[in-house]
Amino acid sequence: MNIMPDTTNKLPSEAAEFMRRYPDTGSLDAIFPDLSGVIRGKRYPIAELGQVMGPGFAIPGSVFMLDTMGESHDPDGIGFSDGDPDYQAKAIPGTLLPVPWAQRPLAQVMVTLIDDDGSPYYYEPRNVLRRVVQRLDDLGLTPVVAFELEFYLIDRERTPDGSPQPPISPATGRRDFGTQVYGMKTLDAYDAMLDDITKACAIQEVPTGAVTAEYAAGQFEINLEHVDDPVQAADDCVLFKRIVQGVALKHGFQATFMAKPYVERAGNGMHMHVSLVDKDGRNVFDGGEQIASDTLRHAIGGVLEVLPEAMAFLAPNINSYRRYLPDIFVPTQRSWGFENRSVALRIPAGGGDARRIEHRVAGADANPYLALATFLAGIHKGIVGQTDPGAPWDGNAAMEFDEGLPFRPARAYEMLTATCGLADHFGVDYLRAYSACKLAELESFELQISPLEYTWFLQAD
Repeated sequence: MNIMPDTTNKLPSEAAEFMRRYPDTGSLDAIFPDLSGVIRGKRYPIAELGQVMGPGFAIPGSVFMLDTMGESHDPDGIGFSDGDPDYQAKAIPGTLLPVPWAQRPLAQVMVTLIDDDGSPYYYEPRNVLRRVVQRLDDLGLTPVVAFELEFYLIDRERTPDGSPQPPISPATGRRDFGTQVYGMKTLDAYDAMLDDITKACAIQEVPTGAVTAEYAAGQFEINLEHVDDPVQAADDCVLFKRIVQGVALKHGFQATFMAKPYVERAGNGMHMHVSLVDKDGRNVFDGGEQIASDTLRHAIGGVLEVLPEAMAFLAPNINSYRRYLPDIFVPTQRSWGFENRSVALRIPAGGGDARRIEHRVAGADANPYLALATFLAGIHKGIVGQTDPGAPWDGNAAMEFDEGLPFRPARAYEMLTATCGLADHFGVDYLRAYSACKLAELESFELQISPLEYTWFLQAD
């Protein structure tokens, strides 16, 4: 596999074909996700389409290392310390597409950053994933990947104290409450918006599958289809989030992938499904008459081995850790099992080509490139090291916390660089920079005085 970006030959014709199909387009969004998964970029007049799709444009590399609020903390000397130099942003072939929810004709293209020597920019999350995929490709193995994402629709009007609240149902005119998991009436009520999401995904070539009403009012899950290119799968995931949020606003709602928007209700997860295909097209996780192939067991073992360090990526934000509570189908143990939704790594029913690992730990707020990179790094590590995962878990594996896993953000960020279990795949410099950024974000959060503190301590005085 060539991990260098393919930015030659295809782009001029792609741009010409786009303008032939969409001649009324007035502007172009050139976008990319940063370290936190926040989409950033530039908006150009359509007259500059040739520049963006050809030579590209300059942006500082530090924009990939911003915190959730867009602040730069100069992690590992990236930003103020090095003079914040520019790099060249290049369009990714095949990603020039219309934005169907926009109020006026708008185009969108994803871009990737090129270093001074022409190589992929080291700190770009997309390139972190590419480096990990290359390791599996060197073994002659191709991951087949699918994401499942949960999100909440919330009312654009907040409660008096500023908290989110469920939306008003288009069907009943009343605010939604209660849990209607798999409820068809809920899907019917929001059919217009969900249908627009599906149509927008089709226009932007994001392959979607089933839609489900989930475990709380206003919560939905939409599955993305399996693809045999992990980077493409993560691209699709990023675009999907943007689609959902854009379409929701068009319908008068706000959509959030926040891991835990309500304390008392289910959180939003991002489940990742991976199978592994060899050069002959055979799924190496298929054990035939065995319940699990040796390769599958080793892959599971490796993913569980790196899980403590991976938590910093699977649960990247302060809010992420509120999602981990016992006995609510959110993993709290380094565990695996067959058809068991309480474990960290679930092996769904079905064998043969369908045999796969479902990683259930990540929140929907995780950066899909980095979350998937930890998953694939663990698989590679386990296969190479023939790691034993131990026995599969029977019964409820989420009744108590695993003391070996960090369920506090500070511990997770510090463990990432202290143990260096992912260093060989991510690079020590990347782990150090990511950890520094997240620790600085945590420090900024802790410097704020919350209303609860005033309630507790002013009353106590």
